[in-house]
Amino acid sequence: MTVLATIIIYFAVLLGVSRWTVRKATNDTFFRGERRSPWPMVAFGMIGASISGVTFISVPGMVLTSGMTYLQLCMGFILGYLAVAFVLMPVYYKLNLTSIYTLLGQRLGRHSYVTGASFFLLSKLMSTAVKFYVVCLLLQQFVMQPLGVPFFVSSTALIALIWLYTRRGGVRTLVFTDTVQTFCLFMALLFIIFIVMNHLGLSPLEAIRTIGADERSTVFVFGDWGSPQNFWKMLLSGAFIVVVMTGLDQDMMQKNLTCRSLREAQKNMCTYGLAFLPANMLFLALGILLAIMFQNSGMALPAHGDELLTTFIARATDFGLSQAAASSLLVLFSLGLVAASFSSADSALTSLTTSYCVDLRRSTDNEHLRRRVHLMMCVLLAVAILVIRAVNSTSLIDTIYTIVSYTYGPLLGLFAFSLFTKRKASDRLVPLVCVLSPLLCFGVDSLSQQLWGYRFGYELLMLNGMLTFLGLCAISLRRQQTPA
Repeated sequence: MTVLATIIIYFAVLLGVSRWTVRKATNDTFFRGERRSPWPMVAFGMIGASISGVTFISVPGMVLTSGMTYLQLCMGFILGYLAVAFVLMPVYYKLNLTSIYTLLGQRLGRHSYVTGASFFLLSKLMSTAVKFYVVCLLLQQFVMQPLGVPFFVSSTALIALIWLYTRRGGVRTLVFTDTVQTFCLFMALLFIIFIVMNHLGLSPLEAIRTIGADERSTVFVFGDWGSPQNFWKMLLSGAFIVVVMTGLDQDMMQKNLTCRSLREAQKNMCTYGLAFLPANMLFLALGILLAIMFQNSGMALPAHGDELLTTFIARATDFGLSQAAASSLLVLFSLGLVAASFSSADSALTSLTTSYCVDLRRSTDNEHLRRRVHLMMCVLLAVAILVIRAVNSTSLIDTIYTIVSYTYGPLLGLFAFSLFTKRKASDRLVPLVCVLSPLLCFGVDSLSQQLWGYRFGYELLMLNGMLTFLGLCAISLRRQQTPA
């Protein structure tokens, strides 16, 4: 009951913030926040928005299989954020965009515009459904099931609450609620780390030394080019991942475009990008401390890294923690999980609504349409989660994530072609190229595994983007055209 009461209070705070931000709300408020958002608040909130509930669970467990090498990818993220800030954002602000995919329409044509927006809508809805399903499943296990609440009721209620506090203010509300949620997320994380350190009898300085001496604290992997954790592969992949999944993603860019000016938006992006490295370092540090606790208690480490934190929370008393400490951990874990998942899910639903209204319906001032679309996206998310629950297949989840990873490559190729060439592609053939490129990538990946035993990792995104770019060049005419 303590956990449920904490979650209820948490939502009451979000609703209060929402009510305060929606005074005289319009479509411009929902879509662009009236371009009045203070950049430090946007930057702080976006840290939480980029950390989903799945990240909250999975990143600590990465240390079991790959140490702290994930930080190499985070270093690449910084390079990507710089590219987004100083290459893409000046274009977006110059064109005064509401949806970033409008650029494709202005540069290449209507078919290209709809193709880019459709790839975003498909991938974002699927990835959000999978991420939120995992969170709903955990909350069901730890909170709702003991109270006898069915899964479909709890999951639908959570989505309804998101709809309730975002339906009027949209991105304007998210700038403020994300600040609250990021604060709650990191307070929960820091308190969990403190409880674990206290149980291990470590001071902060001793904890740092212990983590540094642990064999799982390895960050850099050089020399082995076949390893997925090779530094140069992860660094370059990290940069491209950010360019595509932030700079070419309406979800992540929408809040950046609410800043008062390009300069403020660039400050926001650079600050947020630099903060992502220490933020993930905290999650990985927690993972090492938890692994040490398992070993000290004589308990076997979980077979899957994703189970490291959840197993510890579920069996806290088996590690010698008092019932009070175990209850505190459950409250903090639930709060951090909700904060991480909601700050990403509410942002995704708002961006889906924006893209559908602006890109597919070409409407920026029809408030009635915007409200209906926002409700429709919430319903689609709820249905997708219930379908995943009904199938109840981990392989389905893996398949969906694989499909989502393929959908960002065409966006990379489309934007690269639009920004860095003056060619005019055959607009009607663009959808065909964007569909064939991921299929060709799948074939190349399968063939490389069979012939050379090499499996593509994050670099598949770069290959996908390059194939799309080359395909667009193949269907283009060399003639001068002023970029949009």
